[in-house]
Amino acid sequence: MNSNDAVTPRGEGLEKIPYFPQIADIRKAAETIRQVAEITPLVSSIRLSKLYEANIFLKREDLHRVRSYKIRGAFNKISSLSKEEMSRGVVCASAGNHAQGVAFACNHLGIRGTVFMPSVTPKQKIEQTQMFGGENVEIVLEGDTYDDASHAAHHYCKTHGKTFVHPFDDPKTIEGQGTVGLEIVEQEKAPIDFLFVAVGGGGLASGLCGVFKALSPQTKIVGVEPEGAPAMVTSIKMGVNTELAQIDKFVDGAAVKKVGDLAFSICSKNLYDMVTVAEGKVCQTILDLYNRDAIVVEPAGALTIAVLDKFAEEIKGKNVVCVLSGSNNDITRTPEIKERALLYAKLKHYFIVRFPQRPGALKQFVAEILGPDDDITHFEYSKKSSKENAPAIVGIELKSPEDLSPLIQRMKSKGFFGDYLNDKPDLFQYLV
Repeated sequence: MNSNDAVTPRGEGLEKIPYFPQIADIRKAAETIRQVAEITPLVSSIRLSKLYEANIFLKREDLHRVRSYKIRGAFNKISSLSKEEMSRGVVCASAGNHAQGVAFACNHLGIRGTVFMPSVTPKQKIEQTQMFGGENVEIVLEGDTYDDASHAAHHYCKTHGKTFVHPFDDPKTIEGQGTVGLEIVEQEKAPIDFLFVAVGGGGLASGLCGVFKALSPQTKIVGVEPEGAPAMVTSIKMGVNTELAQIDKFVDGAAVKKVGDLAFSICSKNLYDMVTVAEGKVCQTILDLYNRDAIVVEPAGALTIAVLDKFAEEIKGKNVVCVLSGSNNDITRTPEIKERALLYAKLKHYFIVRFPQRPGALKQFVAEILGPDDDITHFEYSKKSSKENAPAIVGIELKSPEDLSPLIQRMKSKGFFGDYLNDKPDLFQYLV
């Protein structure tokens, strides 16, 4: 396993854990949330089991009425408040899924809620949050990341005397998320060897640590983050909870600059491993789950499946559970998901192509440069009479990654090659 992608938590030099979820409290949370959270199925994946020669089970947290596990922690936390706290109302910050859980809880319990969400939150998640909250919830869009929204929400709490419902760094939230683990243990009687869980702020992973330490200590829990937001991986490497300077926000359900302090203290000493997965690979997993299994997941929901090939040898012949954390995916993101998947697979390539300003140049490019299975999927052409060769940005989709080198050679030999953009991220983002 690449040392840049994974870090094995060991715990040396780390502070004593200030809080650890107890099984009695998680069982109590299970009773509390029973009125709003269904027991989600644990199903065997025939395709993945065959692919990895293991018994792969999917914990379908995407099937909740709010389409993610977040209803568990949100409802457990809000239900624990005093009547006075409920009367003043609650506030939360969320990239979408926690927001929907809080909104549903507020509407169900009849209390006022203010939800802060990043301005880049998919429209689908915003609309769902408002639908679940109804007249009891007000939505405020603030900043570009969860962390921006969180800062604004905390300030609002202080100035208005309301209670903040944390999406991951609160004992009641963690205990609510831990009920996922209770269900898994009850649903699968055979020993569970590996459990894969997505890590954003770390609340779900922390709750699972509490359950499995008590009921199935031999289970190896593996946390998975997006490569562009490795907050937990970085923190464990540094030995202290560390805030990232910048993140890739694409996997919005698991993209935070800093994990919870409680979650860090729990996960750093109790996870078997903590790894990252490239966003492009996550995108291909989303497409595979939809096309092959008829399962719709959001990017964060695909993390635990996308990482399996990194553990292919370890999980062979084992009982493995992957938590599908959510399915709040906006269909308008599909073109971007496909694009990222193709770029990751090295099947989509962008070039600056120099077209001679003469009749038939484009026809020659198609006939003599493109291979029989190559397809132009993007074309921006600017003709300038003052230059011999007019540049165009051309996107080409290949059938195989091995077709790239011959394509470039043909472009160079015929005088069409200008530049290759895929390995120039700054220029790529500016031009494409």
